[in-house]
Amino acid sequence: MNPSAYFYPPKMGRIILLSLEEVIGKSGVGAVLSLVNSNELKTNLPSAAYERAFSFEAISQLHQALEQAYGPRGGRGLALRTGRACFKYGLKEYGSLLGLSEIAFRLLPLPTKLRTGVRSFADLFNKQTDQRVHIEETETFIYWHIERCPLCWQRQADGPVCQLVVGLLQEALYWLSGGKIFSVEETSCIACGDAECIISIQKIPLT
Repeated sequence: MNPSAYFYPPKMGRIILLSLEEVIGKSGVGAVLSLVNSNELKTNLPSAAYERAFSFEAISQLHQALEQAYGPRGGRGLALRTGRACFKYGLKEYGSLLGLSEIAFRLLPLPTKLRTGVRSFADLFNKQTDQRVHIEETETFIYWHIERCPLCWQRQADGPVCQLVVGLLQEALYWLSGGKIFSVEETSCIACGDAECIISIQKIPLT
């Protein structure tokens, strides 16, 4: 595959834009899209199709335009909130593929639910997109490794920029645990010259 041609399904692009609209409003989305040099984003919302046709380049440009419009700090904060909203839409669209709503799963101990849930989310991205994720686990942390990341695709930055996935995982863990809050932090980022983007998740909830 051409290294410049990696994709999400349009359905996931649609989820990102709907979530962004929920956070900054339709006019805010319009202002952000005006900064993006991508016909994929300037037309109507992406379709709800599953085929891989929504490019990593478009996703990265959208993420970067958010920082241009609101400043690095403000843009990353909004990306975090957008990621949280993405989980709600994503669960509606992909929940049946995750298999995490069955009563048997809800009755599992919290550590088992976290382990099973995070791996199910990783499998979803690996099977439905060109993003590549693998999970590493220690006694106190779960590490979400992104080997090929659409959020910082072809970017260079002084600090981690993939706040959307941090927000997504925060909300996913909140849902998995029945309302507990976990420490989730991006500790390595390809945009900073690291080999992978790594999201560090503390297993013990903060609340």
